[in-house]
Amino acid sequence: MDFEQASMDDTNRIRPDGGIDVLDPPPTDIMDEETLEPARLAQNAPRLETVVQLLNQPALARVYVYVCYWGPVSPPEIMDNLELSKSTTYEYVDQLVDLGLVDRDDSTRPQQLTADPIIIVEQYVPIVITPTVLHALALQEVDEDVEYFMNRYGAGKLIAALRGAGLHFAGKTTQRMVATDIDVRETEAMMIIYALEPALTVGRTHDPFFEHLFPDVHDQMDLPSLDEVDGAPEESDSHE
Repeated sequence: MDFEQASMDDTNRIRPDGGIDVLDPPPTDIMDEETLEPARLAQNAPRLETVVQLLNQPALARVYVYVCYWGPVSPPEIMDNLELSKSTTYEYVDQLVDLGLVDRDDSTRPQQLTADPIIIVEQYVPIVITPTVLHALALQEVDEDVEYFMNRYGAGKLIAALRGAGLHFAGKTTQRMVATDIDVRETEAMMIIYALEPALTVGRTHDPFFEHLFPDVHDQMDLPSLDEVDGAPEESDSHE
């Protein structure tokens, strides 16, 4: 798959459906010699590596999202606010720096970390990954309901549930409709909709690509304010 890491201005190829439709195979006419050149595939490998690392390591995604939303922050701030050990914090920071997702300024003490929000778009299927999606996946580290849903259904259906939750909070769909759309029990739909509310609340304020996930309802969701979100990280001293 040819994953594109797009800028905020590169929106013309983003599907409006939020990635919950059935995946369609790419048209065969795009699978030509140029597309399949080893050099071309090698160029795309780091992008795919980035996606795989974040989707498969929710704890790593959690640190990335924190730095992305609340940076510049220092490693001690991450340790305190995410309740991580020193060794784990620096391990994750090093990994994110190596992936090119986090910038580290060593000219100050303590060092300051920043991260640009990314949007990753798969050109030929309706999949969009933004910090809001990564936050939703990372919630499994701290929320038993999200962990249960992930273990039972996987990342793809969690992303579909996130889209369904956004539509629900915008008054466009019921919990029963979400359950039917993503093929889960109604009780599970209700559980995951409210478990994902923090990702939507924080994302609406801090994710510049939030509108790409919800182009139709991004400004219609009835969500709590940031200070009402349980476990939402406090602003760092650098923001005061």
